[in-house]
Amino acid sequence: MNKIYQIYQISDSTGETLDRIFLAIKAQFSNFKCKTIHLSFTRTENQVDKILSKSKEEKNVIILYTIVDSDLARYLALKCKQINIPCFEVLGNLISNFSKLLKQEASHKPSGQHALGKEYYKRIEAIQFTISHDDGKIISDLEKSDIILVGVSRTSKTPTSIYLANRGYKTANIPIILNKNLPEQIIQNTKKTCIIGLVCDSMRLSDVRKNRVQFIHKDRPSEYTNEKKIIDELENSKKLFKKNNWPIIDVTRKSVEETAASIIKIFDILNTR
Repeated sequence: MNKIYQIYQISDSTGETLDRIFLAIKAQFSNFKCKTIHLSFTRTENQVDKILSKSKEEKNVIILYTIVDSDLARYLALKCKQINIPCFEVLGNLISNFSKLLKQEASHKPSGQHALGKEYYKRIEAIQFTISHDDGKIISDLEKSDIILVGVSRTSKTPTSIYLANRGYKTANIPIILNKNLPEQIIQNTKKTCIIGLVCDSMRLSDVRKNRVQFIHKDRPSEYTNEKKIIDELENSKKLFKKNNWPIIDVTRKSVEETAASIIKIFDILNTR
């Protein structure tokens, strides 16, 4: 019988960084069964003591932590050693190495990446822009977009746009509908905006659409889920992308994060020409 590990993720901030790192680690081990306990905003020895007191009652505990206060980090590591609980610091050595390389003391300030600086407000502005320009809602100012995603219905345009917005990219997305022209601003693209076409395997797309229709209990034309009609839609969209020399990304086997990473790479290439 496989062990079920209790993964304590202790952070002095939101824990978002630690969670992403752990997910990357977990993906490397197919038979790794675990329960994750998130413990954010841990900034005192008293908090650490309470966490470890609880952890001693559990079996197969592993502690991962991101704590920039070096004294508190040492305290946690010492206490874990005393009670024989595996304990791993995720960012400590990295921060220390950067400090040496840059010949600069780290601030050791929790939530430093969440400071309300220029990047933060840029991200908020991008999110607001992206939400208001979802699914072709607003097309009058598409030239303000950093990225425009184009594709038939259910090709991950919206979730990918939101992810890109969280990275600071103003992203609009436009649906392709058979026998309906795209906005003239996109075709002309006088601002040379990064426009990318998204496609998907027809069977996969049919399944996604059927699930969507079932979920919202909404009657839609049978063509919406008909695989032959979907093939026609996709072929039409590919012809359109090629005609306008827009890069094409197949999202069939890609997560939103992988699709976004490919888009950002294309965006960077286009903006270095």
